[in-house]
Amino acid sequence: MSEEEVPTGAESGRLAGAPDATDRAILAELVEDGRISVRALAERVHISRANAYARIGRMVEDGTISGFTARLNPKRVGLGTTAYVTVTIEQNAWRAVCERLREVPYIEHFALVGGDYDVLALVRTPDNTALREVVLEQIQSIPNVRSTRTWLVFEEAPGRGAAWEA
Repeated sequence: MSEEEVPTGAESGRLAGAPDATDRAILAELVEDGRISVRALAERVHISRANAYARIGRMVEDGTISGFTARLNPKRVGLGTTAYVTVTIEQNAWRAVCERLREVPYIEHFALVGGDYDVLALVRTPDNTALREVVLEQIQSIPNVRSTRTWLVFEEAPGRGAAWEA
């Protein structure tokens, strides 16, 4: 391949539209501090402000960046009990169960998973009484839910997160 032939898409080892090194540097900075000004962001990743605006706009438009949010301390906002709840469902019931799980308060996140269980849900509630209500009264009353298992979280620590650094 000559210097003039630049591989694209699958040939280059990355998907078309996948973040390049500069995009990954921008993403790393935004994950670290979502309130960073575009001016400071541009300085940190060594690009112009116009380039930073254009790249952020493109990544929002193509769905690479799906939104901007604040990370809350669950305990400070009154959610002192955290648990992972595994859910076993009837085969082929994912879509119906998914719609119902979206309506249950205190479920922060849930996912269809492979393994011994079908669904894994992260639940944050004010206390054990509310957790009991969520699991025993709400999740278990959803049609096609066969069983649940609750894993209390005693302590949490942040991981490294995605390796967005260039």
